[in-house]
Amino acid sequence: MENNNKINQDNYHISLFKPTTPLAKFNRNLILTLVSIWAVAIFGFQILLKIIEKPTPEESYKQYELVWDNLKSDKASDAEKQVFLKSALSVIGKVTIAEEDKTVLNNAVNKITLELVPQSEKNILISKIENFNSKKIGDADYQEIKKELSMLVSQYIGVEPHTLEAKLIIFGLSTNENSTFDNQKIEKIMSKYLIHNQSFLTDFNFLGFPFHYFYTAVFLLILFVGLCLYYCVAIDINLKKLGIKEE
Repeated sequence: MENNNKINQDNYHISLFKPTTPLAKFNRNLILTLVSIWAVAIFGFQILLKIIEKPTPEESYKQYELVWDNLKSDKASDAEKQVFLKSALSVIGKVTIAEEDKTVLNNAVNKITLELVPQSEKNILISKIENFNSKKIGDADYQEIKKELSMLVSQYIGVEPHTLEAKLIIFGLSTNENSTFDNQKIEKIMSKYLIHNQSFLTDFNFLGFPFHYFYTAVFLLILFVGLCLYYCVAIDINLKKLGIKEE
């Protein structure tokens, strides 16, 4: 009696990796095939991106490179300093920038900005910076003081008063004329945020989206649903071939 129970239990033992029936074997092979397709579609595309990508600098980085050597050696003209400020501010404005990197660039921007201010006007600017930094967003005159400072600084850094650069720079300004200017850190930060790995797959647009974004965010989802549907259809067809009918 015990032997018969053991035999009956073995008949109901099902293993995906050691199938014993035609249906189980078909099911295993189908699952492995579909999982392989899914894995190749995901990881194969990422590997392809890594193989064909190349470092591509933003325009801000190209401008920064043109003036950086002179800036490091204290030979930069006012116009070259303004170019650096615009490039640095394009990094400061990125939402992905780390706080420590932002601090390094703010110190550099503060130092260069104060150097661009004529000595006769420096006290006026410092006074406005102190006034702005003492205010809070909820204060009644906050917006007016912010606007005045932005318009004043814009003329020194060579941008229009209502540009993003003019609005960003005032938040990093301080009255410290001896702000640190760490060359090595600045070089790393600028390359980190302004040089991107690109290829024709990232530059090509498909249905209004960069192709690599469309592929990972849309196509892979569609492929997953399609594989699931194919699995269901293939199983049904195989059940009919084997003469297995669902009651």
